[in-house]
Amino acid sequence: MKTIDSPVIQSLFDDIDIAVEPTPVRVKAVKPPLGPAPKLIRRNGMVVEWDSNKIEVAVRKAFLAYEQDSDPAVKIARATELKVRGLDIETIGIEQVQDIVQEEIMRAGHYKVAEAYIIYRARRAFEREVAQAETNLNYESPFGFIEAIDETGQPFLYDGRDLPLRIVYARQGLDLEAEDMEIEQELRRSLGSNVDLKDIRKVVVMNAKSLIERDSDYALFAGRILLTYIYEEALGWDIVRDGVDQLKAFHQKGFRTYLERAVAIDRIATDMLDYDLERLASDLDPDFDLAFDYLGIQTLFDRYLLVDKTEGKSQRIEAPQFFWLRVAMGLFKQEPGDREDWVLKLYHLYRSRRFCSSTPTLFNSGTPRSQLSSCYLYKIDDSLESIVQRGIAENAMLSKWAGGLGGSWTSVRGTGAHIHGTNGESQGVIPFLKMHNDQLVAVNQGGKRAGSGCAYLESWHNDIFDFLELRRNTGDERRRTHDMNTANWIPDLFMKRMEARQHWTLFRSNEVPDLHDLYGKAFEDRYVQYEAMADRGEIWGRRVEALELWKKMLQMVFETGHPWITFKDPCNLRSPQDHVGVVRSSNLCTEITLNTSDEETAVCNLGSIILDSHLLEDGSLDTEKLRETIRIAVRALDNVIDINFYPTKPAETSNRRHRPIGMGVMGLQNALYRKGVAFASQEAIEFNDEFMEVIAYFAYEASSDLAAEKGSYSTYPGSKWSRGLLPQDTLDALEMERGETIEVPRGGKLDWQPLREKISKQGMRNSNVLAIAPTATIANITGTSPCIEPMFKNMFAKSNLSGDFMIVNPFLVKDLKRIGLWTDSVRDQIKYFDGELEQISEIPSELKERYLTAFKIPNEYVIDAAARRQKWIDQSQSVNLFLGEPDMKTLSHMYRRAWRVGLKTTYYLRTLGASNIEKATVAVKKTFTPEEQAACSIEAMRNGEECEACQ
Repeated sequence: MKTIDSPVIQSLFDDIDIAVEPTPVRVKAVKPPLGPAPKLIRRNGMVVEWDSNKIEVAVRKAFLAYEQDSDPAVKIARATELKVRGLDIETIGIEQVQDIVQEEIMRAGHYKVAEAYIIYRARRAFEREVAQAETNLNYESPFGFIEAIDETGQPFLYDGRDLPLRIVYARQGLDLEAEDMEIEQELRRSLGSNVDLKDIRKVVVMNAKSLIERDSDYALFAGRILLTYIYEEALGWDIVRDGVDQLKAFHQKGFRTYLERAVAIDRIATDMLDYDLERLASDLDPDFDLAFDYLGIQTLFDRYLLVDKTEGKSQRIEAPQFFWLRVAMGLFKQEPGDREDWVLKLYHLYRSRRFCSSTPTLFNSGTPRSQLSSCYLYKIDDSLESIVQRGIAENAMLSKWAGGLGGSWTSVRGTGAHIHGTNGESQGVIPFLKMHNDQLVAVNQGGKRAGSGCAYLESWHNDIFDFLELRRNTGDERRRTHDMNTANWIPDLFMKRMEARQHWTLFRSNEVPDLHDLYGKAFEDRYVQYEAMADRGEIWGRRVEALELWKKMLQMVFETGHPWITFKDPCNLRSPQDHVGVVRSSNLCTEITLNTSDEETAVCNLGSIILDSHLLEDGSLDTEKLRETIRIAVRALDNVIDINFYPTKPAETSNRRHRPIGMGVMGLQNALYRKGVAFASQEAIEFNDEFMEVIAYFAYEASSDLAAEKGSYSTYPGSKWSRGLLPQDTLDALEMERGETIEVPRGGKLDWQPLREKISKQGMRNSNVLAIAPTATIANITGTSPCIEPMFKNMFAKSNLSGDFMIVNPFLVKDLKRIGLWTDSVRDQIKYFDGELEQISEIPSELKERYLTAFKIPNEYVIDAAARRQKWIDQSQSVNLFLGEPDMKTLSHMYRRAWRVGLKTTYYLRTLGASNIEKATVAVKKTFTPEEQAACSIEAMRNGEECEACQ
C-alpha cells in the first residue's frame, strides 16, 4: 500500500477555510439558498474565511498522492461542505473538518485512499507532538519566573509558558485590538511569589474578566480562558503537553471514564451506562464551547457541572459537552427504538444553542434521583392539617429537589374568624405564611441555591392589607416574610369596580367557601350575594373603597416589588382544562396556570427555545429549523413526566394525569437586534405576534403528533382542545364574560384549519404546552437575552450566585465599531451614564433608538407585545414591567393596561437604582437635574431581585 508522505500534500487540509451556517429552510416548498459557512479554526488558533475551492483541491491531492483518478473529489468536497453546513455553528476546527472528509471518502467507497489518509493524519499528529515538546524545552518567558507551589505542596518556578497558548486559544475569531503580549501582561497582574497553582488560575481568570468592559469580545475571551482550566480539571488534558488540537480526542476517549466515575460516586444513574457510549462519544465536539461567554461558563462551572466530593476532594469531573450530552441521555433513556438518535438530536440542540431545558432538568437529568420539574402549584385548605402537611412538609420535599413553589392560601380563614374545634379565634393567614417563609430558608434546594416560593391571596380576603405588607422592611418582624414572594390574585370584578370608583367588600374565607373556586359571571353573581348577606349581618364583611385598595397594592409593589399583580379570570376562562378544575394561583414566576386540588399538586416541566438562533440572514424566521427544534423539544419535555422523580404523591398524580409541559422562548431582544428593529416600535409588536403564532402552531402540532404515537393525556375528553377551542379562540370568551373589550387584534398569518382537524382526530399529548419562564440563568449559560425582556442596560454590573459580572451589549459594540465610534471616550461615557446612550452626542439617533433600554422604553410597547404573545399561549408569561421614574399615575395606568389587553399575569416591577457601574476610573463629568437628584434619594428606587427557581 502506498502511504501519503509526499511533500506535495504536507499541508493537506491545513489550509481549508470552511464556515457554515445551518441550511435555512422555510415551511414553503422552495428552500432558500444556503447562508454563509462557519469559519475555520486552524491549529495555530488563526480563524480564516471559507473558500469552497480549497476542499476540492485538498481532496484531489489525497487521490493523486495515491495515484488515483481525482474526479471523485468534486462529489466528496460537496458532500463535506453540505455536512458542515448542517452543523449550525459559527466556527469549526480543522480536525473536525478532516474527520468529515475522512467519512465522506469512505462513504464514497474509496477505502484505500481513506486508509492511507488515516495513516497520514496519525503521522502528522506525532510530528506536531514532537515539535511541541521541543518548543516547550526551549521556552523562555519574557516576563521571568514566579516562585509557586504545586499540587503536592512543593515549591517550583512558574514560567507561565501556558499563558501564550491559552491566549491564542481564547482570542480565535475575536476582534481584539490588544496584542498577545499586552494581554499576557494583563493576565499576570497581581501574581506574587509563593502562590499556589490554583491561585494562579484564579488570578488569571479574574484578570481576564476585568478586561470585559473594554470590549464585549473580552467576555468570550475570558470565558475561553476559564474553559482551558475546566478542561484540565475534568479531562486530565494539559494545554502545554497536549495542545488544543487534542481536545476533541480527550473528550471522546474520556467520556466513558467520566460516566463510570460518576456512577461510582452515585452522581449518575447506573442505567446511563447502558447506552452505546462509543456512538455518543464520537459526536462530542468541544468547538461548540467557543460560544460560551464568561458569565455563561462561570455559571455552568459553579452550579451545574458534576463535582466529585469524595475523600475530601472538590473536583469537576464533567466538561461542558459532557454536561449537555448527559442531560440529553437522561431525557431519552426510556425512549423506544433508536434512543441514541434522539439523544444526539437533543444534544445538537443544546450545543448549538437552539433550545435549553430548565435548571432542575439540567441539575438532575441522568442522576439517581432525577427530579426534573421546575414548578409546583398547590392549594392550602382551611385546616391545620392541610397547612402543616401540604404547606410545610410537602413543600419542603418539593423545595429540596430544586422545585419552585407557588400556592393559594386564600382558603385559610382570616383574622378574627371563629375556630369551631377550639371555640377560639383565628390569627389569620399571616403567621402561617411566616412559617412557610422560614421553611424556604431552611430547605435550600439541596444546598445549590435558596429555596423559592410565592404565596397567592385573592383580593377579597380580609387579611389582604396585612398580606400586602409582608415584604416591608419596617413593622413587626414576626409578620414579615423577606424571603418569600407574594402575589395578588385579582378577580375582574375588583378591576371593574376600581375603574368605576366603587366599593369593595372583604370577607373571611371560611364564611364564603365557594368564592375562591368561582370565576367570571358566576363569581360576580355569588360575590354580590355574599355582599347582601354581609349587609344583613349574616356573615362578616368589611367595606373599603376599591380604589384605595388598588393604591395600596401599587404602593407596596413600588416599595417592595411585591405582591405581584396577577389576574384570576383570564387564567381560568382561557384555561384548556376548565372542565376538570380551577386555577387557584400561578407559580413562583407567574407563567404557569394549572389546576390544583386537595389531591393534586400541579407540576410543570420547562424549557425554552432560543429565538435569535432561528433567524435567516435577512432577519426572517427560519420556520423549518424552528419546527425541527420544537418537535425535539416537546418530545424531551414530555419524557420528563415519565422518568421524573416525584417528591410527593399529589405531584405525581397531577403530572401523570394531565401531562402539562411549558415550552417557552428566550432571546427576543437579541433577535430584534439581529433584525435591526427597535423594541419600542410597532414592527417589534408585530414580530412578537408573528413568532409566537409560529411557535404555538408547531408546538401544538408536535403535542398532537405525540398523542397519535403514544396516546392523549387522560383528561383530554371535555377539554377545550377536544371542544375545538384553541388558545386564540378564548379571547372572545374572556371578552364576553368580562363585558369589556379586550384590546388585542385577532387572527394571524397561518392557516390553522389543518391543525384543528389534526387535533380533533389525534387528540393532544399534553394538557398545556406553552409558558414563557424568566430564563435568567439558562439565558446566561446559552449567551442570549432573558426570555421576552428588553435589554436592561447597555453596560451594567450583574450579580448572581456566581459573583459580579460586567455586561456589555455586544450588538451595540459591533455597531459602534462599524462606524468608528467604539473609542475610549464613548466607552467611558456609556459607562458613566449607566449604560444609557441618550446624553452621548456622538452616537447617532438611529442607534439610540435601537438600543433604548428597559427603563426608557414606554411601557405600552412591553405590554402590547406581551398581549400579542398571550393570544397564542395556553398558559402565561413572566412579564416584568419597568418603571424609570417614581410616578404612581404611570404605575396605575401600566397595570390597568395589562388587565385591559387580557394579560393573565405580570411578574416583577423593576425600578431604577441610582447607579449600577463603578465609575472611579472614568473622567467624565455628569450633571444631575433636580428631578434626577430627587429620584436618586428615594430608597425604593432599586433593582428588582433575580428569580432563578424555574429557569
